[in-house]
Amino acid sequence: MSGTLRGLATISFWADDLEAASSWYAKLLGVEPYFERPGYREFRIGDYQHELGLIDRAYAPPGSSQPGGAIAYWHVDDLPGTVEKLLAMGATQHQGIREWGPGFVTASVVDPFGNILGVMTNRHYLDILAGQA
Repeated sequence: MSGTLRGLATISFWADDLEAASSWYAKLLGVEPYFERPGYREFRIGDYQHELGLIDRAYAPPGSSQPGGAIAYWHVDDLPGTVEKLLAMGATQHQGIREWGPGFVTASVVDPFGNILGVMTNRHYLDILAGQA
């Protein structure tokens, strides 16, 4: 095995209203959480079945504020369409669509629960995925 960081395991988002957040993400993703326990919901999504966890904000570390921290970008096939859908679902623009170079375009929104959700088209992601076919 190579490298210290071997792959995305779980992205965790906080929510004051866990039920509303769970419903919102289920609608966005088109799947229900595969794992639930008090104060936590988890979805498996994408080509590699990465985990998106929703956690009741009561469990957030002291002093945590939203939005903040790093932005994780999820690859999407239709970036403008995905951003449009997110905004229509009540998210607000955090960073508009921006091309960083050929094949690398990003955008981010703040979900209705105060978390930054990054989306992008990523040529490298598609190259890696094609190589595993």
